[in-house]
Amino acid sequence: MLKVHHLNESRSQRILWLLEELSLPYEIVFHTRDAKTRLAPPSLTDVHPLGKSPVIQDGDLTVIESGAIIDYVIRRHGGGRLAPDPASADYDRYQQWLHYAEGSAMLPLMLNMYVGRLGEAGAPLHPRIQSEIANHLAFVDQSLAGRQFFVGDGLTGADIQMSFVPEVAKAMGKLADYPHMAAWIERMHARPAWKTALDKSGPYALGA
Repeated sequence: MLKVHHLNESRSQRILWLLEELSLPYEIVFHTRDAKTRLAPPSLTDVHPLGKSPVIQDGDLTVIESGAIIDYVIRRHGGGRLAPDPASADYDRYQQWLHYAEGSAMLPLMLNMYVGRLGEAGAPLHPRIQSEIANHLAFVDQSLAGRQFFVGDGLTGADIQMSFVPEVAKAMGKLADYPHMAAWIERMHARPAWKTALDKSGPYALGA
């Protein structure tokens, strides 16, 4: 059975969603952020030296990084579900979204959060950060125009990986100008598997 080390209010929420979509059995090990610092607890460092979530354990193997975890679970346990045929062009687009979510899209959103804590000291960086956020959110929004999913005609791991981007953008009050992305994340949050994962994980503010 897969073991998911789940940190509240974190990227690991989408791993629970993935496992529910695949109807795979799994165990959740809960880790709770420090109420003041919002940092992960030392218990996660016991699982992996970086002390980050998500982390999964499959027997003796430990896998970190959301994209790598999604890829691993689908390849090893998906039985051909939630990924396009590796020989198809859709598979290349699928891989692009798996890497893009954290490699590009999340960077300006995270910078916005951290630099915002600097007050006036961070002011010179705000215009560039906001420009990059707008650039990436517009790209994602345009990519979803006329589409139900990021790749093909059904849900894939790409949708699960990309879900954190509009969730964070919405929490920052930046999603209203991107109607295709806003409608897409509402559809994802309406899926029974997403709701089941939420029931098992407990409160998730980014899913509001």
